[in-house]
Amino acid sequence: MDSPMDSSAELRDFLRASRARLRPEDVGLAPPRYSDPARSRRVPGLRREEVAQLAGVSVDYYARLEQGRTRQVSEAVLSAVADTLRMNVTEREYFFSLVARQTRSTARTTERPTEQRVRPVIHRMLAQFGSPAQVLGRGLTVLAANQLARAVFFDPAEFPVKDRNLAKWLFLHPRAKELHLDWRQHALDYAAVLRADVGSHPEDPALNELIGELAVKSAEFREIWSAHQVSACLSGHMRLRHEDVGRIDLDYEALDVHGGQDHKLVVYTAAEGSPSAEALALLASWTAGPGRTPQRAGQRAAWERSGTPGTPGTAGTREDAATPGPREAAPRHREP
Repeated sequence: MDSPMDSSAELRDFLRASRARLRPEDVGLAPPRYSDPARSRRVPGLRREEVAQLAGVSVDYYARLEQGRTRQVSEAVLSAVADTLRMNVTEREYFFSLVARQTRSTARTTERPTEQRVRPVIHRMLAQFGSPAQVLGRGLTVLAANQLARAVFFDPAEFPVKDRNLAKWLFLHPRAKELHLDWRQHALDYAAVLRADVGSHPEDPALNELIGELAVKSAEFREIWSAHQVSACLSGHMRLRHEDVGRIDLDYEALDVHGGQDHKLVVYTAAEGSPSAEALALLASWTAGPGRTPQRAGQRAAWERSGTPGTPGTAGTREDAATPGPREAAPRHREP
């Protein structure tokens, strides 16, 4: 797998993957009909010449763009290619950032790591919510979570700071597949969020290390990462099978946190009067009071068996549980 910081390879693979997801009829071209099997399509999706035709550029120019060999590209051309490939807002920003990095003549510099902390007022606000809520930062790292979020998902305070990460938990923790009925869709969403973050912060050492670790430890992550999907996953729906209260269906919304560097407040809600709302109320009654969460026999042992040792901690929406942060994603997300 190419390094996420290799912008030339990433631009090439991202455009190829974007072409592969579209059929000729998706973009207004007649479906191909070949009587000669030798002329059948050798690649899935659109060909380079079809993208070039629709974007109004020469095939050679588009080929050089896809290969990262074009140093001066107008915004009009980039917009035409993005429109042709049906890119959403996040994908367009990612595409533009990849091309912009090709035109830089200065040497790349590693971003200085910044400690991501949640302001005390945000911790107090989380504690007041009657629904599960988390603050996530860059790279899907959990910065803070209220008691109900820890009861539904996992308690970040039970793990080392470097392991308080939604993507790492989803791909490496055995309980994640038991909890998420749509695990595959969540995995696609989380990888798409990570790629969007890499596009915005290509020289972030923590992101690079995280993606490298997931690629080494998870074959499923390697396969999903190779699809080159990009998304912000700002809202959606998730279906859970909770070991203490059974089935829970939740909708979620991710909101920007003022003053936080790439911080998102993610709030999960259940339909009023639904069995899921009753399940949340039951969990809330069990977690009432500081430091109380449902007992999960063997959770720490299972995490240790997965190769990521945990450390004891306390529950609560405490500031000392804050760490670097991500943005929560989930299946069937909606994006502009």
